[in-house]
Amino acid sequence: MLSRHRVSRAAIELIKRFEGYRRTAAQLPDGRWTIGYGHTLTAREGAEVSEPDAEALLVYDLIAVQHAVNEGLLAPVTQNQFDALSSFAFNVGIDNFRRSQVLKRLNAGAPVQAACAMELWRKAYFEGERIVVDALVRRRSVEKALFLTPPNDAWTPAPSPLLRPVIDLDALDLVPLRRPVEVEASFEGPKVTARRDDLPDEDAPPEPTPDLAAPALTAAAEQIASRLEAIFPDTGEEPALLDLDDAPRAGETHAVRPQADFAPPITERVEGPEPEPPVVDAELAIPLAPSAPEPDATPEAPAEPEPYEFIPARLRPEPRPREQSVAWDLLLSLLGLAFFGFGVFWGLSARPAPTGAVITPFMVAWSAGLAGVGFVAVAVYRLLQRMGREAERD
Repeated sequence: MLSRHRVSRAAIELIKRFEGYRRTAAQLPDGRWTIGYGHTLTAREGAEVSEPDAEALLVYDLIAVQHAVNEGLLAPVTQNQFDALSSFAFNVGIDNFRRSQVLKRLNAGAPVQAACAMELWRKAYFEGERIVVDALVRRRSVEKALFLTPPNDAWTPAPSPLLRPVIDLDALDLVPLRRPVEVEASFEGPKVTARRDDLPDEDAPPEPTPDLAAPALTAAAEQIASRLEAIFPDTGEEPALLDLDDAPRAGETHAVRPQADFAPPITERVEGPEPEPPVVDAELAIPLAPSAPEPDATPEAPAEPEPYEFIPARLRPEPRPREQSVAWDLLLSLLGLAFFGFGVFWGLSARPAPTGAVITPFMVAWSAGLAGVGFVAVAVYRLLQRMGREAERD
């Protein structure tokens, strides 16, 4: 049986550092009230609390958190790991903690992967937008560091001359594509408010962004433009486009078609005389257009392209009919047993019918018994059919 852990002073101080102290109660956007270090259960309008009492309320809130963490753990953990998990569960909520990859990885015996999974919980909804919050990035990093801290600081050495780190392509998705937003919470006033610092000031003029690479790029562009003008003089005629990625081969000419910018080039290869080799500039190494073929060289007509062979779409299988509950079969068998028992009881206890009666007690008993046997037979047949279908699926 796993030992029950309790939060230590390290977890309490970590939570206090990131929750922030609120002396007077303030109203949340959802209508609830909060006071102290994120306490909402007994907070009400106009309430005040001192720092020692706020810490006592935090310890009271952590009772449910440490119980949920203890109940969810199936693997042994250290005190540092339990403190980090308690802070994490207090922040994301008990329900989110129970279905998080942090708990699943830890119970699977992968504590390092569980620590990495903490960094996935760094986004929050603010003003209707799902953003990466800088404070959550810092909190996850502190919790991860505490989680990975071994007991008695028994660190495993990883010397740099021997183990030089390289980029981990598997962890690139942990890096936010956009800069985390700095959200500053206010601890004064009757309502909980927050302000984001990434929004530009509409009244202030935009600051010019210096481009250090602009002069070098401009000079390079001018040199390339002057060189291209020397190679391709302006004759007033619109030059034909040449696909540089598909250079002509000996004995082939190309008829270039309009292309979509996302599609590979489509060209028709036509047998003909060998064109002249392209002229290549030594400095730019750009192959120029080859000279036109001789007028008397008449290329053969291009062959008709064969139609594409389309692969028919796979038909979605029809949904299987919903199986009736086995309770109906059991109910049918019980009904048959009841009819059969009634028939036996009626046939043994009924009095003889008077002479000339059309319906006798024995006829009723036989009918009830036969009906009961029929009900039981149908129920057994349906159960055997169900077992056969289950065997075919396996």
